This record gives sequence, structure tokens and C-alpha cells, in this order.
Amino acid sequence: MSKIKVGVIGTGFIGPAHIEGLRRLGNIEVAALAESSEELAKSKAKLLGIEECYGDYKELLKKKDIQSVHICSPNYLHFQMAKESLEAGKHTICEKPLAISAAEAEELVDLADKKGLVNAVNFNIRYYPLSRQIRTMVEKGDVGDILAIQGSYLQDWLFYATDYNWRLEPGQSGKSRAIADIGSHWMDLIEYITGLKIQELCADFATFHKIRKKPLKPVETYAGKVLQPEDYEDMPIDTEDYATVLFRFKNDARGVMTVNQVAAGRKNRLCFELNGSKKSVAWESEAPNQIWIGRRDGNNEIMMRDPSLVYPETMPLIDYPGGHNEGFPDTFKQMFKEVYSYISGEQSASACFPTFKDGLREIVLCETIMESNKNRTWIKVK
Repeated sequence: MSKIKVGVIGTGFIGPAHIEGLRRLGNIEVAALAESSEELAKSKAKLLGIEECYGDYKELLKKKDIQSVHICSPNYLHFQMAKESLEAGKHTICEKPLAISAAEAEELVDLADKKGLVNAVNFNIRYYPLSRQIRTMVEKGDVGDILAIQGSYLQDWLFYATDYNWRLEPGQSGKSRAIADIGSHWMDLIEYITGLKIQELCADFATFHKIRKKPLKPVETYAGKVLQPEDYEDMPIDTEDYATVLFRFKNDARGVMTVNQVAAGRKNRLCFELNGSKKSVAWESEAPNQIWIGRRDGNNEIMMRDPSLVYPETMPLIDYPGGHNEGFPDTFKQMFKEVYSYISGEQSASACFPTFKDGLREIVLCETIMESNKNRTWIKVK
């Protein structure tokens, strides 16, 4: 069986996660990587065991044997890199956000359609097996009509004023931070699981560290390094540490989401609860192998991720028996398995991986949320 050759652009925190997930598939060869300089590219290639490397991503895109490209660079580079990747005839898988404006994202959606190329945005949280299970429960009517949805995405990696990363800088990350970075995952997951679209929203932001200490030397995402006082400079911050957003959904359901990147003790916790007319269902990413099911009449239940217990629609995302936990790295493998099964023709057009259109949807939501926070009012989603 011939393997699909893949190139990866960007090898900070998320790039190696893509590479590991791809290598767990039998039909993929990670053939090349690109970084911001030749020196960095060589060191990363050696570390990751990749033979070909480039200090300019344009050189990677020139390689005719590369069929697919994964874009894992800082946010402000996504649009141009994805555009050039599509123009070079490559299937393109991009980290979120797809771009830093809806106008840019619309251009990419149109270009991908014109080129007829497979395109995807890495909303990997859809690929926890129990995310698919809850979606199927909703589709089969187990939960009943959705009345209310509440949840949060909490982290503490920016808890201290000395915590710093390029995501804090609008020039590299975009005008929104917590909403665009983690809120987009929550909103994509909720719309995916429930099938309900957010129609109107009202947002409130807060920036708790208005001045942060920027290291004078590079520190990678989640690295958690502590430098000396003389190794920092003061930087004003105007992106949000925290946001709460109220939602009204298409079926008149109500919802609320809180995102917070300075929540001590919460390392990377996305959680949600659906309250339906028949029962409630809750799930969280820090305990991803169980679902809480709530009943008014009768005992509540904890459902475990077990092939013998889930619906058949969930089975493709489970590779291990019950009790053999699957987690964050497995979501990359499962998403890429679906994407590349589609590319290779093994899976039909019914594949439900998130595309550039889903990436555009999240940018529209994020821009609406920023507008609501600015104007202190409810805003309808266009």
C-alpha cells in the first residue's frame, strides 16, 4: 500500500502532536517539516526523526510528492500558508483559528471549493469517543429536546503575570485570545453534538493581568519556565484572560459558557452539561472516559467508554477495550484517520470531520462575541 506523504509547517507545542497522531496511522508518511529558520528546522527534524526540513515553508510546498500539508504555525500565518498550500494543490489541514478574520476565512472556503481539495480544521475535541456517543444520544432522542446548555473551558497556564506566550500578542494571535483559543473549541463541540446553531449572544470579558512580564528569551507554550527578574520586560495586555457568554440557540434553548486561562488548578478542562426534556448529560475533558447521565425519576448513572456499551456510531473512535483509557493524543489520531480515509477514498462523503466551513463558523462567532463585549449588548449571529 502506497503511503500518503505529508508535510508539517510549525513544530511548537501542537505540531509534534500532529506528527505523533499521523504516525499512528498505517497509510501516512510524515515526509518533511518547515520552520521559521533553517537552523530551527534542522534541530526539530533531528528531534522528531524527519529527514527533509526547510527554513522556508514555500520550499516544502514546492515538493510534488507532498500530497497533504498540516499548518501548525502561529495564528496570523494560517491564512497565507493555507492559501498557498491550496494553490499548490495540497490537501490542507489547519490548526484553529483558520484565519484571524471572517473575510480571510471566507476566501479560504471559496478557494478550497474551487480547487476541490480536502480541507479540515483541527477541532480535535470532537474526536473523544464519548463526544461522538453524546452526539448519537442526542440524534436518537435519548436526551429529549435540549432546554439548556452550560459549561466552561478552564486553564491555568497563564495564571501568573510572568506566564507569557505569543498568544498574548494580537499581532500574532488575533484580537481575541481566550475566546478564539479555547472558546472556539467549546462552541464547535456544542454545535456539533447538539445540532443546534447559536443565533444570538451576549458577552462579558475581563483581563486580570493588564501588565505581564515578557521573557527576553523564547519560552514555548506550556513550558512553565521561571526566569530571573532581569530576564523580563513589562508588556501591556489587551486580550481577554476570561469571558462569559450567554447564548440563545435555534430551538430557543438557552446556554452559557465561561472561558478562563487563569483558573488555578484547571490544567485543560473543557466541560459541558446538556439539560434535556428526558434527561441530562455531562462530560469533561479531564475525565474523558465517562459520561454523567442525570434523571429526575430514577438513579443517576456513570457510563464508561467501553465498546460493549456505546452506540455503533461511536465504535470507529474506540481502539482499546473498556478500562484502557484513551485521551488527548488519541483525538488527533482519530480525526486524522477520518480525514485520510476520506482522502484515500476509503470513506464516503458522509465523513463529519470539521472543514474550513466550520473554521469560518467559529471565526464568525468569535467576531460576534467581541462585538457584543464592546457594545455591552445582545448581538444576533450573522
